Amino acid sequence: MKDKYSAVWVSHSSITDFLKCPRAYYLKNVYKEKESGNKIQIVNPSLSLGQVVHEVIESLSVIPTDRRFETPLVDLYHEAWRKVSGKRGGFMNSSIENDFKERGIRMLDRIRKNPGPLKNLAVKIEMELPQFWISEDENIILCGKIDWLEYFKDTDSVHIIDFKTSLENKEDPDSLQLPIYHLLVKNTQKREVTKASYWYLEQDDAPIEKELPDYEESLTKVLTIARKMKLARQLESFNCPNGKEGCRECKPMERIINGEGELVAQENKRDIYVLNYKDEKPEGMIL
Repeated sequence: MKDKYSAVWVSHSSITDFLKCPRAYYLKNVYKEKESGNKIQIVNPSLSLGQVVHEVIESLSVIPTDRRFETPLVDLYHEAWRKVSGKRGGFMNSSIENDFKERGIRMLDRIRKNPGPLKNLAVKIEMELPQFWISEDENIILCGKIDWLEYFKDTDSVHIIDFKTSLENKEDPDSLQLPIYHLLVKNTQKREVTKASYWYLEQDDAPIEKELPDYEESLTKVLTIARKMKLARQLESFNCPNGKEGCRECKPMERIINGEGELVAQENKRDIYVLNYKDEKPEGMIL
């Protein structure tokens, strides 16, 4: 039965969590703290860097092309960075924070020098969170934000561009990210999708085009996994592939539940924590 409040919502990130470790998926997307009633999230430097860079770029898409770069990107960046400074962004000291902040400045400077598609017309999906019923009968919704949609006036079509702020985790060729984005874009605005690209901002001056996934094949793949996620929720069965020993995906979340994390913020119905890694380094940290 179609009901947004009882529907199972799936996205690229939640599907990725589920495929890597159902236990991690549960802890990130289902579990709620007893005292606050909020979900839990671990913040780290790489996540904060990506958040701020994406926020700055996204803000450009609603500005007319002739005024898009009037305000220096670095000014927008410094303003946005305030929201993640210090422990709120997972930075345990100013040296680590400065290193990550400088990486973001270099990425935006690359865009300033090589704006490419960002100086062209863009389509903005008129939803705060793009979403559609991937299966009304099964009460499943697919949702997710798209980084950028370049508009091709001659064909009245769009180009999906996804910005990457890390070189350490290059998107796997079998990733479902582009298939999911293709489904979302096709179902949340009227224009056809004719191109898709990744833009690795730390190394490339322009987006790298990828093969556009087949729509029907993408629909079948994503819906098959979404059904498994729904079944896991119905059965309340979320087992780590490594059993009770846990894996790299669920162990950090278990540490939060066990009281090892430090609460640094509460927002958007989430309790946001940092972990004191001591001898271990969070993924993506450059020291």
